This record gives sequence, C-alpha cells and structure tokens, in this order.
Amino acid sequence: MLQSTHRQVEYIAIQQEAEMMSAKKPYPEELGRSPDFLVTLRSHTVWEKLPVKLFCTVQGHPTPVVKWLKDGVVINRLKAPGKYMMESKYGVHSLVISRCEVTDSGLYSAVATNLHGSVSTEATILVKRARGDEEPAPPSLFPCQGKRNSALPPHPTHIPALSNIHHSKLDITLLDKFGVTFGSEGETVSLTCKMILNPDLANLQPEVMWYRDAHLLKESKWVEMKCGGGAAQLTLPHLNKDDEGLYTIRMWTKSGTTEHSAYLFVKDAAAQVAGAPGAPMDLKVHDVNQDYVFLTWKAPNITTEGPIIGYFIDRRESGSEAWVQCNDSPVKICKYPVNGLTLGHSYHFRVLIKLGGSREIVLHQDDLEGHVKIPGPPTNLHASETNNSFIVLSWDPPHPRGREPVWYLIEKSVADSGAWQRLNTGVLLKSPRYPVFDLEDGKQYLFRVFTVNKYGTSEASAPAGPIKKQEPQAPGQVVATRNSRTSAFVQWDPPKNPNKLIGYYIDACAAGTKTWVPCNHKPYKHTRFVVHGLTGGETYTFRVQAVNDSGLSDESQESAPLLVEAALTTPSSPYGITLLSCDGESMTLGWKRPKYSGGSKVNAYYIDQREVSDLHWKEVNVPPITERIAKVDNLKAGAFYEFKIKAGNLAGVGLASEPSAHFHCEAWDMAEPGPSHDLSFCEVRNSSLVIQWKAPVYTGQSAVTGYFVDMRKVGSAEWTTMNEAAVAHRYLKVSGLEKGETYVFRVRATNAEGVGKASDDSEPVCAKALPGTKEIHCGVDEETGDIYMSFEACEFTEISKFVWSKSYKEISDTSRATTETKVNHSKLIFANPDEADLGTYSVAVTETDGVSASHTLTAEDLEKMLELSYAIRHPIVPLKTGLAYEILERGRVRFWVQALKLSSAASYRFIVNDKEVTSSESQKISHNAASGIIEMVVERFTKESEGTYTIQIHDGKAKTQSSLVLVGDVFKAALKEAEFQRKEYIRKQGPHFQEYISFHVEEDCTVMLVCKVANVKKETTFHWFKDDEEIVLDVPANPMSGTCSLPIPLFSRKDQGIYKATLSDDRGKDASLFDISGKVFEDIINDIAHIAGSSASELMLQCTPEGIRIQCYMKYYTEEMRTHWFHKESKISSSEKMRIGGTSEMAWMQICEPTEKDKGHYSIEILDAKTSHTRTFDLSGQGKAAAFAEKRNRTAFRICDFAMLMRFDVLTLSLTCTVWGDPSPEVTWFKNEQEVVSDDHNLISFESGKFASLTIKTVTSEDSGKYSINVRNKYGGEFVEITVSVYREGEEIPEPKLGQMTRPAAPPKAQAPPPQAAKSPTPSRAKSPTPPVGAKSPTPPVGAKSPTPTRAKSPTPPPSLGSKSPTPPRSMKSPTPPRKK
Repeated sequence: MLQSTHRQVEYIAIQQEAEMMSAKKPYPEELGRSPDFLVTLRSHTVWEKLPVKLFCTVQGHPTPVVKWLKDGVVINRLKAPGKYMMESKYGVHSLVISRCEVTDSGLYSAVATNLHGSVSTEATILVKRARGDEEPAPPSLFPCQGKRNSALPPHPTHIPALSNIHHSKLDITLLDKFGVTFGSEGETVSLTCKMILNPDLANLQPEVMWYRDAHLLKESKWVEMKCGGGAAQLTLPHLNKDDEGLYTIRMWTKSGTTEHSAYLFVKDAAAQVAGAPGAPMDLKVHDVNQDYVFLTWKAPNITTEGPIIGYFIDRRESGSEAWVQCNDSPVKICKYPVNGLTLGHSYHFRVLIKLGGSREIVLHQDDLEGHVKIPGPPTNLHASETNNSFIVLSWDPPHPRGREPVWYLIEKSVADSGAWQRLNTGVLLKSPRYPVFDLEDGKQYLFRVFTVNKYGTSEASAPAGPIKKQEPQAPGQVVATRNSRTSAFVQWDPPKNPNKLIGYYIDACAAGTKTWVPCNHKPYKHTRFVVHGLTGGETYTFRVQAVNDSGLSDESQESAPLLVEAALTTPSSPYGITLLSCDGESMTLGWKRPKYSGGSKVNAYYIDQREVSDLHWKEVNVPPITERIAKVDNLKAGAFYEFKIKAGNLAGVGLASEPSAHFHCEAWDMAEPGPSHDLSFCEVRNSSLVIQWKAPVYTGQSAVTGYFVDMRKVGSAEWTTMNEAAVAHRYLKVSGLEKGETYVFRVRATNAEGVGKASDDSEPVCAKALPGTKEIHCGVDEETGDIYMSFEACEFTEISKFVWSKSYKEISDTSRATTETKVNHSKLIFANPDEADLGTYSVAVTETDGVSASHTLTAEDLEKMLELSYAIRHPIVPLKTGLAYEILERGRVRFWVQALKLSSAASYRFIVNDKEVTSSESQKISHNAASGIIEMVVERFTKESEGTYTIQIHDGKAKTQSSLVLVGDVFKAALKEAEFQRKEYIRKQGPHFQEYISFHVEEDCTVMLVCKVANVKKETTFHWFKDDEEIVLDVPANPMSGTCSLPIPLFSRKDQGIYKATLSDDRGKDASLFDISGKVFEDIINDIAHIAGSSASELMLQCTPEGIRIQCYMKYYTEEMRTHWFHKESKISSSEKMRIGGTSEMAWMQICEPTEKDKGHYSIEILDAKTSHTRTFDLSGQGKAAAFAEKRNRTAFRICDFAMLMRFDVLTLSLTCTVWGDPSPEVTWFKNEQEVVSDDHNLISFESGKFASLTIKTVTSEDSGKYSINVRNKYGGEFVEITVSVYREGEEIPEPKLGQMTRPAAPPKAQAPPPQAAKSPTPSRAKSPTPPVGAKSPTPPVGAKSPTPTRAKSPTPPPSLGSKSPTPPRSMKSPTPPRKK
C-alpha cells in the first residue's frame, strides 16, 4: 500500500511536469522552486478522547499541494465523517483529529508536491487511555522517521515482553465484527471477530486481549479464548448475569492497536416457579472474624415479577452437604451479618431466591497479646451497618486484652430513658461484631459493650450515639434521545443521596403496552446508557432504578415517549466525483449522494474548485444545487482543476468530500460517447440484481444507441460483459450471481462510431437479499374495484419515500396512476388500466439500504384483474342455486332461490306473469339471511298458476334476478304432482299404506307379499284379496304391528293374478294393488331360481327299471324356472328317449333304454336374472358302463304299497316297498330322520331280497311323522319319504290353503279305533292328482286314515308291468325327506 502511494505521487509529479513543459508557461516574477518544509511536524502524546492538531509550513513555487497520510495510507475523511479536519491557509497546513482513540496511534505524514518535486515530513501520535489500568503501546512500536524526531515518553514497565517475532509486524484489518449480543443465564455465547492478517503466517498470530467493562479477562473454565484461522473468538460456556457488560477485543498492530467493542446483555433464566424473580448475583464475604462474617450481594432486576419480599441465607460447613438456614425471616436488604460460627471451621454460603454463588471462609485464631488479667473496655463502638431490618454494631477489641479468651456483653438503651437492657444473654459473643434485630421504628437507641474474661468484666465502652437509617433513593429525571434505528440513548440524574450506590437498572416499555422489559440485568454504574434491541419506528418510554446494599429504590419518573429513529445530523460527504464532459471552458461534473443522509433529506450541494497550482479553494455556487450534476464555467483552457463538494440537509452542511482527481480542462472531441455515470443498484437478491445508470453527458459525434454492462468479482481483474447486444434502456437485470459474493460493475455507452469510455467502477455490491425483503403484490381492491400494486418495506425511516417507476423511469403522469402511502406500505393505483399500462413496474424506498422490488404486469394478468374489477364495481348477488320449485305435502308448491351470501339488509320481490306478488294467505314469502334462502310457498297450485316466475334481489350495491318458466308439459307435470300430493295428504289422514305391496322371496323359496301400514288403531281392519276373492288366513293380519304379509308357498303359474290389500276404519279406507303377471311374475321366478340354483346339489345317477335317471336336488323346483339340460354341450329337449321333469324338490332327466351313444358329459343350467347355476355329471366311467349293461336290474326300487290292517280292536299300519338291486341292497328305515329299530311295536322285514316292509302295531297319534326308506348297494342308492298322519275316525283330512306354509297339521290324540282289518291298496300307474280341498281320502272309513303321499319321489312302476315310467305330474308332492350329506 505504501509503495502504491509513492508511485501515485511520483506519477502525479511527472504528469504535472510534463504538462508544464508542454505549456511552456513563463514565470517572469519568480523562478520555480521545489517544496520545502519551513516548519515540520512534531510528535504528540495525548489522552484518549481528546483532540490533537498536527501542523506544518511549506513553501515552493508553484504552491505545493499537501496530502496527509497515516502509516503510508492517504487519510480518507469519508470513512469517519467529522473525525478529521484539514485546513490550508497561507502555506500553513494542519490536520486536526477531533476525538482521539487508541487506534489513532501511528505514524502521520504530510507530503507536499508541485511541478518541481515532492518532500515529506513525519511525526508520531501516541494515544494513551485516561484510566490507569491500561497504558498505550511502548514507543518502540512507533519509530519516528521524519526530519525531526521528538522524544517519546518511556513505556510502562508492566507491558509484557514480546516474542522473537514481534507482534507489531502485523497489519490487522477487522472484517466481520460481533455486534450487540443477547443471551440468557446458563446459555453459551461466543463473540467472534474475523480479521485479515498481513503477513498471514502460521507462527505469527496476533496477541488478542479481551476486556469486560475495561477489566482484562483471563482464560478459565468460565472463559474460553481462541485465535487462529483468521478469527478471534471469546466463548462464555455458562452465562450468568455477572457476565453482562461491554466487551472489547484489542490487538497490537503495526500501527498501534485495533479494537472493537459491543455490549452483551444477559437475561434471567426461565424461573422454575412462574413469577419468581431472578437469582441474586455477586455474593461476597466481608469482615471475617472469629465467629462472624458479613455477606453482601446484588439484587436482580425485576419488572413484572412483583416486589422481592426478602432473602434467605444458608450456610454449610466444608465436607458436609447439609445446609443450615441462618435467618428465620426473610431479610429485605442485600447484606446480612452471620454470627455463631466456629473458630477454625470452613463455611460455604448461599442466598436463596435461586441458587447463587458461594464462598469458602476459614476462620483462624488470632494470637493473643498482653499480660493483664481484667481486660480493658472496647473502643470505637459504632454502627457499621444501618437499615430497616437490623443494625450491626462494630468495635475495636481492647488493647491490651490479656492472654485469656475474652467475650463481650452488649446493652442497649432507648435514648433519654436511662435504662439499659442486656442483648446477648446466654450467647457467648467472641467477635467484635454483633447484629441487633427487632428495633422499633421511629426510636433512637444507645449501645455500650463490656469485655469479659475469666477474671472479670471491664468498664463499659463509651456509648454509641443515635443511629440514622439510610434508605436508597430513586434516580432523578430520565431523558431519552435518538441514537440509531434500533437503539436509544438514555441518561438520568443520580439520586441526591447515593448511599453506597452499586449501579442502576434501566427498563423500557413500548407504546400501547403496559409491559416493562429490563434493558440490563447487571447494575450499570454510569448515568447514561445505550439501550439496544429496540424496534425501529416504535415509541418507547424508559425508567431507572437505583441499586445499593439495601436493594432496589423506587422507580424513577418515566421519560417522555421517544420514537426510535436515527439521530438527526449533517450528512456525510459526497463521493465519486466524475468528469462527464469538457468543452475547454467549462466542465460538467457528476457525483454520488452521501452514504449517510444524517436522518434528513439531502437538499443542497455546494461545489468548491481550485487549480492544482493554487492553494485556495473558491466557491463555485452560492445558491445550493439540488441535482447531482453541475456545470462549472469560466475555466482556463489547458489548466488542471480539482473539486470538492459538500452536502447539506436540515441539520446543516456536512464535511467536504475528498478532492477530486486532477481534471484537465481540454475540449473533448472524440467520436465515441463519454462515460455513463451515477451507477446504482436495486432489487438486490441472492442471485440477481438490477443496475441502473444515467446517460453520458457527452454523446460524441452521433446519438447514443445502446449500452454494455461489464462485471467482475472483487479480487479479480477479469471483466465479463453481461449483455451480448447493446441495450437501449438504462437498466439491466443481472442474474446468475452467487449468493454472498461481491461484484463490481461498469457501463460503456456506444454510438454509430463505436464503444465509448467506460464509467467509473461502481461500488462493490454483495449478492444477498436484505432480511425481511418482500415483493410487490398486484391485486384488486375488494371495496372499490381498483387495480393496484402494493409494497411493504422491511426498512423505513421518517424521511423515507416510495418512488414508483415504470421501466425504471419515475412515474409522473398522475392521470394514469396515483400512489397512496401509509407508514411503510405504499400502493400504486391505476385509474383506467389498458394495454398502455403493461410493462415492468418497480418501487424503491429512499433513505434505506436499497429496499426495492419490481413486478411485470402482463396482458393475461391485466385481463383477469379487469374482469374481477368489473365484478366488484358492478356487483351482483352471487347465487348458489337459481330459482327452482319443489312440490310439498298437501300439494303446496315452494319456489326458492339460494344466494351464496346475503346480508340482513337485503331486499327482494317475486314477480308472476309480470305482476308483483306479496306475502298473503295464498302465498307466503320469507327469507333466511344466514343460509341465503328466499322462498315463496303457494298454498293452492291450480291451472291458473301456469306462467313465468321471477325473483329480483337487491343487497347493497349488488343485485341479481332469476326466472323460472312453468308452461306446457313442465307445468302439467308439476300440476299432476301437486294434485297427487294433495290426495296423498288426504289419504294419510286416515289409515293408509305407508309402503304399498311388494314382494320378496324367503330362503325356503316361499314368496312373501308385504306392505307397511300407518295411522292405524285397534278397530282398523285389514283384508287380502286375489282376483277380488278374499283370502282367509289361519291367523288374521295385525295392522297394529305396522307390517302385514301374505305367504305364497310353492309358487307357480297358478298363483298369477291381481292381489289387493284393504285397510279401513271409521276415519276412512285405503287399498293397495299388486299385479303378479308379466314382468313381476318373471322377477319372482328369477328370485326363486337364484335361491334354488344356489342350493342345487351336484347331479346324481339313479338306475331305474326303464333306464337311467340323472337328478339334481334343490330347495324348490318348478317348471316355470328357466332350466336347460345339456349332453356334450348340446341342449337336450324332452322326448320319448330323454324325458325332462321334476318335483318340488328336484329336477331330473330320464334316459330310457340307454346305449353307448348316451355316454358322456351331462349338465343342468339354472338361470336367474343375473347369473347361471350349473351342475355337471360325467356318464363315461366303468361303473356307469355296468349300469348301461344292466339297464333296469341295478339298484332300483319303486314306491311301496301300503295299507292298514285291522285286527279286532287294534289298528296296524304296514309300509311296504318292492326293491331291485344286484348285488342285493341294504335297507334302512327312518322316522323323522332317526333310524327305526325293529322291536315289538315296529317290525321290519326284507323278504326274498325284494320286499321291504315296516309294520307298526297298535297305531297311535305318536306314530305320526315323516317315514323314509333308504336302499343302497355299491352302485348307488335311493331315498324315499312319506308322511303319516293319524286322525280320529270321521275327521276330514285338511289340504294346504293359500297363505299357509306347507306343514303337516298337528294330529289330534289317537283314540282306540274298533278292530277292523283292511288291505293296503296297490297304487296305480295313472297320475294321482291332488285331491280337492275338503275331499276325503279313498280309504276305508276307519279311525285312522291311510296317508297317501302327495308327491312320489320315484313314481316308476315295477318292471313286471311292462310299461315305461311316466313323468310325475307337477301337482304331486315329493315324499322324499331331505337328504343327509
């Protein structure tokens, strides 16, 4: 850096010399002389925070220009506005440092230069701290190299010796510095400061010193220090409130020292009990005696926890863990005397609000001196501590006191009473300290002390005078002033009577709240404090409390409310002065606004100029310049000029800028444009930014046609052009940046002649978005329908303004858009937006750190917002449902509409056929604002109601209407429905059907007709009819149950017809019809087929005398069911060869005279409405072949003959069957599915392998039941059942009726019939039709009738008859019992 400065100075000198030689300007009056210092600089040693002035006198011709340097670097006043003041008058040049700091120590130089050469002088400034605990660096760190060397003061002897490689060789620059930090008790906090070292060597690290409140910190388990890797770090692993304070890092550098300070605030840890105060701090032990110590501590800061009631003090001896409480009642002050200790023991103490610090005290026995026996009286009796809770008496032991141990007696007396009272009765007091408690307020006491040993008691000491109590007082007036955007400066008057003041607590309260927040948690000793961590733009009130040994004082009076904003000062200096154009007689200058505005808008600029050869500055303008570009006239062609500029605001005019570079007043005649200027940045984000600039003042020989933007990273010399083609506008959005990287930009203008001169380099800009950055929101105002863009600034000051731009040109046409601003919110409202308003809009907030954003308004977005705007400005009541109607009971018609939202102030009207209708008896109109429903109920809907219905709704500004047309077929349908509902209402006034007749099929395939009735009573009658003939049920229907049903067992085609149910009483009647035919009949059959098909068994083979029969059992079978038989996938039709039939319990197919062709795969398919049920049988195996060979002679039998035999007075029943089979089958008889065993009552016989019989002797009613016979051999078997019922002689045998389930009637008890014999008749081959209801069986008239089976399982006649087996009729009931699986 030093070499660079020397080169610059040499370059300037050579350039000026060359210019002077070319000008060949004569000096008739005086010959040129090089600069020469008549008075050189001298060194100074000053105290910190005091001003110092360096001055020198120089002569030469032309008049030399003087530059000031510190440690070889040109002093830049912009880096510290107001710190440096430079003056030059009549050859005397001075540098004033207004407020010295330790870092200002160093080597200062003044370099004088003119056309004939340069000369310099140097001096050292040493800045010392005013406190004695820290001295400046030794003189050896600042060698003096000027013409004159001043003797420096000797350095202090306590400075530690430096290492072999001296730390002063380092040049240290602090980068990321720790700021104001907040922590809580128990947390870990690290303060880190990053730096750049030059040279950066591993074995050459800086000596880092850390201070807290100007006290040097040392490394311990509570303080950890690290330095290396370009960073210094201080870590506090376990914070407590004593760690709060001002932390300073200080390091020796080549130029002296560098340092940085910031405050650390430590808050109370979270209380274990809600509302409990924080822990006391700084527990200390004082005045240690033989059996007495005195403890002090500091009170915590409290705001919302409530007042502290007091403190408890505990002690424990070393080696023990048992704590003993020292005071029975809480002490209200922050000190306490502890007596009654044991000589030579060690103790620990703690103060209980929360665990505090502890101290270990070791008491030592003093050597006794003297040879007297009776000691003398104590001396210097006084009250060492006085407060509201106790008084501590102190005295000096007697001298001499003798070698024997002594103790003391204390007495007290109320002033002017003359009566003395012994205090320590029974207590052996050995220490010259004694606390006295329980004194009455408002009284004055006298005390005296006696010395006692084993030889006697001394005289009384001189009495101590009356004691005055000292109470802490509140601080005086509190004044708060602005400091920065997030802090305030608070100062106050100290209490009139400090009373051993420890410090102060400062509290803050935000406006609009009643919550006081502590600003510090450790007593602060001074009467001024900077409160950090405040919210900018908020208003705060402050108060202060004093802290002393007695605790906290009352709160001070509150300060006046303060709006937290930066303090108002003069602005900093402008910078970046640039020459924009020159015509040989004038120059056009441009510059950049001050970095710091001083809290007020910069509204004035003042320019000073001088020739390089002149010492005096001349004012260019007296009236202020408001723009940052100005033309300076009346200049000399060929001369060199330099300029400096001052900025002004409401607070005044700030410091002048650094002098500009030397500008040559020479007319520009190049063809290319001049430099662009005033480069600025906005919308800085993590990966992009927008750069703007102003057009060149000098355009060259043709107009500017575009611009190129170049960029480079800081630290790199390589420029990259960001746009391939020149842009015509003066802004460019640069993307693809790296977050956290710093960049520099420049702009080059171009015209038809080429690319012109590049602008000055921009300021470095870091690609990192500001915290809390927000973007522009585009929307439509819900109240007015205005289309707007809004922006909320994350940073704002009192003087900040929102600047809205389109295409980065400030919007000035208020006819198209206006702005509204409220604090940190701003809106750009469009008047009548159209295509001309499309484009990119941006907003920037002045007096902030680059708060800005942009938004592009597209045609698509504008179209959507225009639609929404129109809807808001021309509002309609949104309807959830348009006008509709519904038919209510009694034939009323309800017209209704529902709105999405409806206010209570909404109005509406119904219009029917162009006539408004109002609410009346014939139509009732109402609405519900909560649900948004408006309705009109027409009581009588007639033919006159045909027409158009309309509703009109008004709700505030919104309105809508909806219409409904009821004419033609639509009206007829509505009228028909209304009349039906009216009749239904009348019908339901009496007994009526709630549900009309319907059917369902039970699991046993019984068809049930069901209906539900309502509004019935006991007198209500119910009847079933079929084809107008009443159906009489065994058990009459019960309407009171609510449901009536009619069972139809064994449903078939004969059950078709019209069924009717009637319901009546004195209130009226109702009827329900159900037509079982057509589609209904098919549906019933399909439901039966579904249940029957699901229950179908696998196909079985049965050999009969005529051939082979394949059969399938199921719950119910009727020929109306759709069933198909297949042989080898060919459908089989019924014929003489293959007969198809069935009974109520099975379906079968008879193969007569089977041959080899009849072998193969057989299947039956049972169809319902949805599915098919298939069962198969393979008639191809060897066993089946044998069946074909035998045809009729294997495993077959026919239904037995049965008759009744009468023997005298006993009736005997014989059941006989003829059985065929080879090999001979086994025969088993069953009764009610239980095997019958042959005995005296039941006699079983099987004769000649053909005739099987069961003879029942002495028949009674108990013999009624279902009998069955099962015959089986290795080829198969057969199972046949028959029902036997025993009746009294002369009774009719009942037949099943419609509406009854098929079940045997309960037989009456058997009576002994007269003895009578009868033969069992042989069944004929003819069909046996079901006897009519009421017909008697053709059996002999005896007491018990022969139970002829209603259906034969196997009606095949015996082979001896020589006839084929006829197909059993549909009407016959199968006597076969359920099969056992």
